[in-house]
Amino acid sequence: MSDRPLSAARRAARSGDAHESQFRLLGERRFAPFFWTQFLGAMNDNVFKIGFTSLVTYQTARFSGVDAKTAAFLISAIFILPFVLLSATSGQIADKYDKAMLTRFVKTFEIGVMLIGGAGFWLHSAPLLYLCTFLMGVHSTVFGPVKYSYLPQHLAKAELVGGNGMVEMGTFVAILVGTIIGGEAAGFVEHGAVVLACACVGIALVGRVVSMWVPSTPAPQPGLQINWNPVSETWRNLKIARENRTVFLSLLGISWLWFVGATFLSSFFSFAKNVLSANPDVVTVLLGTFSIGIGLGSLLCERLSKRRIEIGLVPLGSIGMSVFGIDLFFASHAQPTAGHLLSVGEFIVMPANWRVLADLFLLAMFGGFYSVPLYALIQSRSQPSHRARIIAANNILNSLFMIVSSLMAMALTAAGVSIPGLFLVTALLNIVVATYIYSLVPEFLLRFVAWVLVHTFYRIRLVHAERIPEEGAAVLVCNHVSYVDAIVIMAESPRPIRFVMDHHIFKTPFAGWVFRHAKAIPIAPSHEDPEMLTRAYETCARALAEGDLVCIFPEGKLTKTGELNPFRHGVTEIIRRTPAPVVPMALRGLWGSVFSRAAEVRWPRPVQKGVMSRLTLAVGEPLDPAQVTPEGLQQIVTELRGARK
Repeated sequence: MSDRPLSAARRAARSGDAHESQFRLLGERRFAPFFWTQFLGAMNDNVFKIGFTSLVTYQTARFSGVDAKTAAFLISAIFILPFVLLSATSGQIADKYDKAMLTRFVKTFEIGVMLIGGAGFWLHSAPLLYLCTFLMGVHSTVFGPVKYSYLPQHLAKAELVGGNGMVEMGTFVAILVGTIIGGEAAGFVEHGAVVLACACVGIALVGRVVSMWVPSTPAPQPGLQINWNPVSETWRNLKIARENRTVFLSLLGISWLWFVGATFLSSFFSFAKNVLSANPDVVTVLLGTFSIGIGLGSLLCERLSKRRIEIGLVPLGSIGMSVFGIDLFFASHAQPTAGHLLSVGEFIVMPANWRVLADLFLLAMFGGFYSVPLYALIQSRSQPSHRARIIAANNILNSLFMIVSSLMAMALTAAGVSIPGLFLVTALLNIVVATYIYSLVPEFLLRFVAWVLVHTFYRIRLVHAERIPEEGAAVLVCNHVSYVDAIVIMAESPRPIRFVMDHHIFKTPFAGWVFRHAKAIPIAPSHEDPEMLTRAYETCARALAEGDLVCIFPEGKLTKTGELNPFRHGVTEIIRRTPAPVVPMALRGLWGSVFSRAAEVRWPRPVQKGVMSRLTLAVGEPLDPAQVTPEGLQQIVTELRGARK
């Protein structure tokens, strides 16, 4: 059975002919009913949790045995406990059964859970509300693998970043709407509990109706025998996830984001009351600012990544999260004391609070840059038959990290650490964790370096970039105009490339570091080091045998005039050992830039190109290796480049 039968719209998206906004997905049945179903579920989660948290924080006397200082962290821990216990089973269920059927089952279950929660609000019963919190965690645990494994079955690869961005944006807009409803409902001193009960049950009913339009999504592995032992299956899921190192470390990266997010979101009520001296309505402003930030960051990912899975955005996201998390610590300490709890109007007019809101907004926006590419990477690189179980492994890790987050927050709070201090600790830990992950998988950092350099200095136009194969071995051949040719190609490739580079470049500190971690292949002329030349050809052969992309600049040196130097026979030596398709490419517009050798030309002086100059990467049709000659390749690359150097 095909993992994702293609509709006309999806064929267009895959071929690169469709450039519509990601919002067009909201008009298509393959996406819209699912989007609104998960939107309503996320909103209901937050109506309930925010309403419950607000009541026990500001009306503690009505709930016996509840500690207002730790209640928010306890609610968070109870909600995510089912992810630890049941995620492994949920992943198997999502791989075995139709996801549309599972979606409707989950929404029916949600109605029953919210009836229990409604009774808890009505009776001011903390035990019933804690039970409802746990059961809503069960609801989200079962739906999690369905949610993220549904998208790759209905979206083309070119739509994954946009689709994930829409889901992330929708989730946090739902959090915002749920926060407003939950906070406002809890604010009714006499009837708040009743309003919350009615809202939760009503939203669950609407979600069940919408789920009826979710299209059939066949099970990728209907014959799967479910292992009901959560311990052994959890371990098995983690082993499946670890089979792909990049995927597993991406799971850890997402889990760390949930650690950071849970710390901040769970702290907002105490932060507003005890640090900002603000009333519950200001909590809504804080959560709203955070939600809008991560929603905007999620949506911007598609534009910044040019509809590709651009993992270079992940380090950018982690840097921004730490910078603005640290600044939030200092901004919070600058708050003046007040003799009463500030209303929204009083809070907004104080200039110091704008810095707090800006820090929260930007921290969340960079969180969107961080999360969307990771989700898309996991979905695209996971085996379809195991995708839901890998998502389940992600949920297991997420829940463990969030529980540790809650325990850390409670321990630090009990030790006398303030909420701003908690933010600072989290931001500093983010630096340590990010550095560790990027040292294990340099691909993230390399793509970030390439993305920043290319998008800082140039505006790039791609011509037939889809001809660079997304899987399988191939030899890429390109003209050599500047010192950053490899970085430009690296930034625009859909996957990692093994570059064949002159051995002298590895002696320079920065370039040597970049290309060593990119697994570039050093090469030397036969008259300089014949053994290195032989090793280079052998390494290229192994790389192609393993299905990698290998890129060579057959001129062997940078052009001094802007014109192509004669192509050498290195490419034919490579494909003679391991035949693979040869993809000719040409760079236009780099001659005359600061990275070219144009500065050495005395007459006639070339036009010097500055920051944000235009360049083009044109890709030709793949060639049969049996038909490739250096002369023929040079002619094709020359035609691809055209008159513009």
